[in-house]
Amino acid sequence: MSTLMQLKVALPYQIFADIAGVARIVAETREGSFGILPLRRDCVAALAPGILTYQVEGREDAYVAVDEGVLVKTGAQVFVSVRNAIGGADLARLRAAVESEFLTLDERERDVRAALAKLESGFLHRFASLRHE
Repeated sequence: MSTLMQLKVALPYQIFADIAGVARIVAETREGSFGILPLRRDCVAALAPGILTYQVEGREDAYVAVDEGVLVKTGAQVFVSVRNAIGGADLARLRAAVESEFLTLDERERDVRAALAKLESGFLHRFASLRHE
């Protein structure tokens, strides 16, 4: 009798998926892909935007496009917390979603952070000039 896993994918505002009977999971990190089987040691991994693959015992592989986040395995429980996720069976469409939506979001966030840094710098510069007057 084999042990199976419970996979839960959480978004900031809801549970995206709660899947019982998972036999294996493959996730992507910045260092590459790695697999999880039911008897693997507990672990934590920082996920990169990519495709999370899982297989429910006796079924074909299933795929979820995930944004960056974290994966935690404790015992038979695997908890994935990500900012965004898209489910589907068409692997090419999911890969395109990762490339267009999740990676573009990262570019927008970098632009927003750069704009905030400029605002903060300008504020500090003006504040310092007021102090010297």
